[in-house]
Amino acid sequence: MPTYRFKNLNSGDEYDKTMSIDEREKYLKTHPLVTQIIVPIALAGDHLMGVGPKVDGGFNERMGQIAEAHPTSPLADRYGSGKTNAQIKAKSIVDKHNK
Repeated sequence: MPTYRFKNLNSGDEYDKTMSIDEREKYLKTHPLVTQIIVPIALAGDHLMGVGPKVDGGFNERMGQIAEAHPTSPLADRYGSGKTNAQIKAKSIVDKHNK
């Protein structure tokens, strides 16, 4: 459930409450002297600098295993299909002639 920040308009006190969206709506209706404060969220990570998320070797290995199970899929083209270079070259020639 999300956490919301509220402010009491009489006292000026700010506080957090964890509740569902429906509960938040009911809470604001039953407490007219309370208003919700929108708090900016802090984001951190490579995606902010345009680098993109980094994937570890385990992810690439798992994608390779999935690609082996589905050798004709686009995933196999991207992550490899466990084939030898000769098999890959032969497939690229066949693909070229099929186009």
